[in-house]
Amino acid sequence: MKQSHALFLLLVQVIVLLPLHCLSDDFVSSRATYYGSPDCKANPRGHCGYGEFGRDINNGEVSGVSWRLWNNGTGCGACYQVRCKIPPHCSEEGVYVVATDSGEGHGTDFILSPKAYGRMARPGTENQLYSFGVVDVEYQRIPCRYAGYNLVFKVHEKSYNPHYLAILVLYVGGVNDILAVEVWQEDCKEWIRMRRVFGAVHDLQNPPRGALTLRFLVYGSAGINWVQSPNAIPADWTAGATYDSNILLT
Repeated sequence: MKQSHALFLLLVQVIVLLPLHCLSDDFVSSRATYYGSPDCKANPRGHCGYGEFGRDINNGEVSGVSWRLWNNGTGCGACYQVRCKIPPHCSEEGVYVVATDSGEGHGTDFILSPKAYGRMARPGTENQLYSFGVVDVEYQRIPCRYAGYNLVFKVHEKSYNPHYLAILVLYVGGVNDILAVEVWQEDCKEWIRMRRVFGAVHDLQNPPRGALTLRFLVYGSAGINWVQSPNAIPADWTAGATYDSNILLT
């Protein structure tokens, strides 16, 4: 019964996500604004749980997205092209941003970092664009590309070996969403589902002892599939350590 319920919830989640993966040359109309920041960088306290990592990913060109796009944290790490629609001030390319937080207001789908907001402007017109505060935009989801990385995760700082494991999914290449994460328990010969705590953070109380093998439920252009990491987390894992799953997502 529990397994059927879990599968039902995942199916509902996939149905919600379906529109987000319909990539085409068509842009979606929306609105965008920006938040105040003393150093023009991102907010380390975002709902995705990225912390300081979220301040510098994609060179600080990031955004909080609407609850619809955030989708209970599944939308964390998604990449978008956003361009404003004020011809004298807005560039044709707009800006490429990574979703690191959630939030909305004034009908917006994007609350951009100041740096990202300014990148939508034509050179020399940044101040004029900032003065609008909220602007009409169009956006589309695009593949994420991280040089040298694909699916990488970090052992969260609050983890404590061997009693508590939390992981933070960092880099997810392509147009893919991580729906779930499971850990292999060798003595029982079964996969154990980790709990999505919030955003991109998943945890498990009393994880199996020894080296840990993870698998990820990935939803993308190839459909929905479980993908197992060939790289195990070593038995002496420590909080703060980062691991490359060696999973290639396109």
